Amino acid sequence: MTIALFASCTYFKKENDPQAVARVGDSYLYASELDSLVPKNTSKEDSTLLIKSYIDRWVTRKLLVTAAERNLDDAKKEEFSVLVRQYKNDLYTKAYIEKMVQTTVDTVINDSELRRYYDANKENFKTNGTLVQLRYLHLSKDHPKYATIKSNFLNFKKSDAKFWRTYQMQFKNSALNDSVWVSMNEVYRRVPFITPENRDKYISEGMAFEKSDSLNDVYLVKIKKVINRNQISPFEYLKPTLQQVILNRRKLELIKKFEKEITEDAIKNKDYEVFK
Repeated sequence: MTIALFASCTYFKKENDPQAVARVGDSYLYASELDSLVPKNTSKEDSTLLIKSYIDRWVTRKLLVTAAERNLDDAKKEEFSVLVRQYKNDLYTKAYIEKMVQTTVDTVINDSELRRYYDANKENFKTNGTLVQLRYLHLSKDHPKYATIKSNFLNFKKSDAKFWRTYQMQFKNSALNDSVWVSMNEVYRRVPFITPENRDKYISEGMAFEKSDSLNDVYLVKIKKVINRNQISPFEYLKPTLQQVILNRRKLELIKKFEKEITEDAIKNKDYEVFK
């Protein structure tokens, strides 16, 4: 087998095709295939190395394929040919169906539909860990308004929204929307003094506490509600999952309908028949 290869950026000339840069048997690598290989502003030395490495890999792959074609038996090669044809068919079919689904499926899912699906299937949606509703603040205990902040935090009112907008940017970290359900992993991440080992000390419905650290920072935490493992997950926590489930179900129904219609149209137009 003859291999023509130049490791630098100088391309050898194949008769009637000056753009070929390498050859393995009857296969050629062309300069146009290298156009997007080297990023802009790459040095000449690095460009040469990149191109050489690419050509070396191309040659090796071609040699391996050639050796495989020569040494594999016909039955194995036919088996692979069937797989290649099937893979191509699968890619084409999948891309076409996805395109049809994207342009046809109704993606609007209102809360009433989500609620109906949740009520009918909620026994299938058990928690695989503890879920918590809480609010917390992380700030310096030297904050000039600390006493007021603490009082308003413990006696939380929606009417204090302006107060919180004024001061929230001064906190090191905070989450004041206690209607959101979060996992224990999220609690551990945001309130690091709570750990799997001491969680039972802090994670209890209705509990409020203040925790200082060595940096004179303080956490204010209020636990609103707790749902333990293997309990029915709350609707609000499941909403994104429910939306995806319903959307996937619509897609499957649309695919089945599309497959049925395309077959019926083929029969009607005499593009399809089964010979007995």
